[in-house]
Amino acid sequence: MMKKTSIKFFNLVVIIGLICTSPQAASLYIPMNKSQADHLKAYGVVFKALEMGKKAQWLLNYEGGSFLIDYSPAVANLCLLMGVTSEKITSGQEADIFRRIEVENMERVELQKAPTMAVYSPPTMQPWDDAVTLALTYAEIDYDVIWDEEVLSGALEEYDWVHCHHEDFSGQYGKFYGAFRGQLWYQADVKTNEEMAAKLGYSKVSHMKRDVALTIYEYVRRGGFLFSMCSAPETFDMALAAAEIDIVPREFDGDPVDPGAQDNLNFSRTFAFENFEVSFDPMVYRRSNIDTYPDRMIRFPRRDDDFFYLFDFAAKLDPVPTMLVQNHTNTVDGFMGQTTGFKKSFLKKHVMILGQPDNYDEVRYIHGNLGRGTFTFMSGHDPEDYRHLIHDPPTDLNLHKNSPGYRLILNNVLFPAAKKKERKT
Repeated sequence: MMKKTSIKFFNLVVIIGLICTSPQAASLYIPMNKSQADHLKAYGVVFKALEMGKKAQWLLNYEGGSFLIDYSPAVANLCLLMGVTSEKITSGQEADIFRRIEVENMERVELQKAPTMAVYSPPTMQPWDDAVTLALTYAEIDYDVIWDEEVLSGALEEYDWVHCHHEDFSGQYGKFYGAFRGQLWYQADVKTNEEMAAKLGYSKVSHMKRDVALTIYEYVRRGGFLFSMCSAPETFDMALAAAEIDIVPREFDGDPVDPGAQDNLNFSRTFAFENFEVSFDPMVYRRSNIDTYPDRMIRFPRRDDDFFYLFDFAAKLDPVPTMLVQNHTNTVDGFMGQTTGFKKSFLKKHVMILGQPDNYDEVRYIHGNLGRGTFTFMSGHDPEDYRHLIHDPPTDLNLHKNSPGYRLILNNVLFPAAKKKERKT
């Protein structure tokens, strides 16, 4: 039996321990408002913390979409090493944050685990060719590069999240034939694709790309996360709508377009767009009228006129779109690409608009569900390079640590880590 003096001493130790530990840091708070020194690397810190097995929360609409991570010296040191603004907060400060979230248009989302990441890209691609690989590299988030052979062999099942960028799934090499068919880089791209198609048993590159698009479509339908930018969203739906139709001019595949090809497109199996028209002229740098360029130049004659707004969502009712638009500003500078803008009137009814210019038939950022999975599409090539041209130098993200456009990309990177709510049936 414990003596009374020992019991008193034990109780005193417990009380002293509680007094000493109660004001200690409960969490590491990472603000994502304008006080953040490096918004982009902040996502990398959260991603790495999840890889360490730490618990994290995304505070939607709270100070620009800030984060809470269970405090540890390792994560705090990581913030210091990566130049990310952070603060140790007490359990009382944390409770104050939660009370505010409870009564305002805010929500707490638990982040469970770091998703496995894949970028669909040809072997000739350099990391600076794609804004997403630039963002992942800068934020120090690991990813694998896969291409047609890996996709068609079933490798997608190894990944939670897949990104496609300036790809032409219609098999027309970006419609660069008219201006660049004599360039060595264009000829090398054609050769690389043709060799891969032959290796996989296809007589045409367009047939291979069609099957890749169909495979990615099924990957999303079964529960995968797809994020695409630039020409990939447009050409995904072109390839899917024309799965049994030849929409590729003779200059690309050696035979003519099928008669009545436009009238036989099947829009029921596309991701986001319907009722669009395909461009069959090989000399014109345009794939379809989904892309608002060049008509948009009348509306946006100057770079300063080109920007779009992010929509404000009810965080507690619509946490998914709310996650995807988290930012320290609701205005994002526009930027061009192989597909610069999506025509709003061609959107399917179920597709959600996340960002668009004011009073114009154009959307820049959209999201939708497909089966058990989701897709998010953004138009344009690089949020910090207004009109990226071939052979332009890569964007240096050390100069754009607080880029609103790159934050949208990294919202999509972190989105699959969120704990899923069961859908009501």
